[in-house]
Amino acid sequence: MKKIVDSFDKLPSPSFVCEQDLLEKNLKLLKRVQDEADVNILLALKGFSLYSTFDLCKKYLKGCCASGLNEAILAREEFGGEVHTYSPAFKEEEFDQIVGLSDHIVFNSFNQLNQFREKAKDNVSIGLRINPEYSSVEVDLYNPCAVNSRLGITKVNFDENNLDDVEGLHFHALCEQNVDALEGALNAFEKNFSQYFSQLKWVNFGGGHHITRSDYDVEGLIKLLKEFKIRYPHLKVFLEPGEAVGWQTGYLVATVLDVIKNGMNLAILDTSAEAHMPDTLAMPYRAEIRNSGIANEKEFTYRLGGNTCLAGDIIGDYSFDKPLKIGDKIILEDMIHYTMVKTTTFNGIKLPAIVIKVSNKCYQIVNIFGYNEYKSRLS
Repeated sequence: MKKIVDSFDKLPSPSFVCEQDLLEKNLKLLKRVQDEADVNILLALKGFSLYSTFDLCKKYLKGCCASGLNEAILAREEFGGEVHTYSPAFKEEEFDQIVGLSDHIVFNSFNQLNQFREKAKDNVSIGLRINPEYSSVEVDLYNPCAVNSRLGITKVNFDENNLDDVEGLHFHALCEQNVDALEGALNAFEKNFSQYFSQLKWVNFGGGHHITRSDYDVEGLIKLLKEFKIRYPHLKVFLEPGEAVGWQTGYLVATVLDVIKNGMNLAILDTSAEAHMPDTLAMPYRAEIRNSGIANEKEFTYRLGGNTCLAGDIIGDYSFDKPLKIGDKIILEDMIHYTMVKTTTFNGIKLPAIVIKVSNKCYQIVNIFGYNEYKSRLS
């Protein structure tokens, strides 16, 4: 369904609202990096897969990176361009279809390379994911190079005699970080694996590059990439940010359903930390809420909770200038990247609607979800 409404007040609740002008601003910056550094930037679907925006995205980016069969199908059907597929482990029954959809396939181990090499080698460009054993990511849940990581091949486990048909190496070592983190990972990558570069066609520096964040050193990134290409002019370079595409491009709007007291003020919303924004529970992440402060910073403090029966479905404690009332709208900022893709229908809670803000007086309601989405996950 697609429906146009002319004001914020008419939006369904809850709903994810992607602001088209902010998305295009991010895309233009990524295109600038791509052009000036002569690299190829792909959209990481694991972080941003709002395919109703793909007509805009593909004007600026080269293609998509997928994490398995379903994302590869979405990339091919809705985006086009190049499709690069990596998975920690591919399944035999899905692999033929993945090969037919992909331009690059990256294997996580030599076991997987040996298992699927014959099916892949004449149809796609084969790569291996390596672990540079360097990372400055502080939270292990999001650290692909943590101790005992299952992601990528370490130097000691790299079989240099088993590189037939391998055309590229891929590493991913960052999580929402600046160019200094990439520089450290890249130094480790070159130190441990550059002896194989002469027989390769491409390298992929993965994701986690927070390029569109206001304090990101864009000039430093362009310089770093240019210098790498001077050292290895034969190598095509790929980056695949997810958060940088959807960073600060929209919000989740929710409604206060009830206000109660139990030692403090409690407000129940028609959204859920558990079902709609699980990072608030999975890691030390606090969602920003428009016109709010931390607890007791403003006059009226509330603990905001989700509308499920999970006792820990708590968004957090926030303060406001005025008391919250039933029916008030709450705007949770920056909820487009790595949030929409993680939603569930736990407890039967309705998925947030999908909205594109085209202008101040034009909101396009792309989809409204209901019982069918809940039931289809359980059949």
